[in-house]
Amino acid sequence: MTVMEFFGCTFLAFGAPFAMFLFTIAQDPVRIIILIAAAFFWLLSLLLSSIIWFAVVPLRQYLAFGAICSVILQEAFRFIIYRILRKAETGLMKITDDHATLIDNKHISAYVSGLGFGIISGAFSLVNILADAVGPGTVGLVTGNEMFFLSSSATTLCFILLHTFWSVLFFNGFDNENKVQIGYVVLTHLLATTLTLFNRYQIYSATLVPLYAIMVMTGLYAFKVVGGSVTSFKRCFIL
Repeated sequence: MTVMEFFGCTFLAFGAPFAMFLFTIAQDPVRIIILIAAAFFWLLSLLLSSIIWFAVVPLRQYLAFGAICSVILQEAFRFIIYRILRKAETGLMKITDDHATLIDNKHISAYVSGLGFGIISGAFSLVNILADAVGPGTVGLVTGNEMFFLSSSATTLCFILLHTFWSVLFFNGFDNENKVQIGYVVLTHLLATTLTLFNRYQIYSATLVPLYAIMVMTGLYAFKVVGGSVTSFKRCFIL
């Protein structure tokens, strides 16, 4: 039973991101490099936020401090990877056969780097939980909440997709000097992260419902930014 729970939670959290990687990134080595670079910068933000958390001793016990600090640093490093990718466009044109698509459509690099941010973020947030899901024992039979593993996996999936959408909006905001999009990304990231603080009280519905509402809203916003329309949206469902 624990093994089934492990694979179920793993596929829930990483099934869709793996499909996105397989069908949109895996065939292009340059996109793989961008994804890995973005994941590395997310790791740097995690390292720096950990150092700050360790250094500020009086605030260690407050989860909100660590969460807000982490969000700010993630967005700072999202900006750094944005600047690096924009400066590296000339070099990318020389090493990829698909340079016209990659350079002319700047949303592609934003999408790839956002997915890199999301996948590594999801891996670090869920790997220890999945290790516990294998057993021995099952959460909820004696103590704890039986929805813990399922809600953790659903939250991880939500944040992976959110990071992808956030990067599209964030990159486009700086490309077009749109402060509204940049502010939207930072504020919704802060909101989504603070919502997860309800999990310590095992109020998972208070976290998941607004989180997925934010994800849908952000996804539609990103879809509109990249040039999507109501007609193309309907066509996707018809096909």
